[in-house]
Amino acid sequence: MISLYPLIQNETIKMLKKRRFLVIILIIALLIPVFTYAQLKIAESSRKQFGTENWRVSTQQQISDYTNRLSSNRVPEEWKRYLKVEIKRLQYSLNKDIDPQSPNGVTFTRDFFKNAIGLFLPLMVAVVAADIVSSEQSTGTIKILLTRPVRRWKILMSKLITLCLFISLIILTTGLLCYAISGLVFGYAGWTMPVLTGFQVSGTELSTANAHVVDQWLYLLMEMSLGWFSCIVVGCLSLMVSVLVRSTAAGMGIMLATLIAGTILANMVSSWETAKYLFMVNLETVTFLSGSVPPIPGLTLPFSLSVLAVWALLSLLVSFRVFTKRDILS
Repeated sequence: MISLYPLIQNETIKMLKKRRFLVIILIIALLIPVFTYAQLKIAESSRKQFGTENWRVSTQQQISDYTNRLSSNRVPEEWKRYLKVEIKRLQYSLNKDIDPQSPNGVTFTRDFFKNAIGLFLPLMVAVVAADIVSSEQSTGTIKILLTRPVRRWKILMSKLITLCLFISLIILTTGLLCYAISGLVFGYAGWTMPVLTGFQVSGTELSTANAHVVDQWLYLLMEMSLGWFSCIVVGCLSLMVSVLVRSTAAGMGIMLATLIAGTILANMVSSWETAKYLFMVNLETVTFLSGSVPPIPGLTLPFSLSVLAVWALLSLLVSFRVFTKRDILS
């Protein structure tokens, strides 16, 4: 029987020949300078607005601005909850003498992952994974592969391992490109800059009981690890869709629509508690590191990780069950 290694090697070659991975890296490389320029303009605008480069003054001004918004009747209750949490977080940063927005290449990379893990990176993963099985079914190459002395579960396992390798490459390459490109503008320092984490949000209350300071390199590593896990879950779900749907276009459309719908839901489901069991609502696990207000009250990092893990396991069970039992010749 054929071992997994040559199957994985074969899948890697096929993935590279499609050039979809290279296109994704090119897209990321083109977008990062745009985001870097936008971040630079925001920093310049902030300095002009507050008339100073002293972060303490600008942070105090931001607290004052948020406090004034709370007194307005036009601000929705959900936004007031967010503002109350942000005020407490900024005040804590002042008390601890830690700049919450110190600009550098590492900070930019950290912020990029925080904002990209909810939709952008999962979309990139879905593009890579959507046709990993369906393309071979539609072209008939899967029949040729099955004529060889190899078990079906090994074929699908090789595809899964290859997919995980490419997802890891996407996360790693994104981090390297963010740091390399943004560092040209903001500088490459900041690895040991202190970052506050451990905040816990409950309703409108921000608990700082477990808040502590970590080096920024460790914070970034935690972010990338959580982002990697979320993308792996999306990859497992995309693999399942690719097994169930023989059309590559239909499979990709299903995943793109699901991920985009999840982004919309995250902004609309604060009163729908059952939605916390949907994987799309739990993808932004990195927000728990900074203590951001969850889309649904009561969401915690362990709960979100558990929900994502269950979705991934169920999708893999369905994928292997269907792939090993399906009549490929039909």
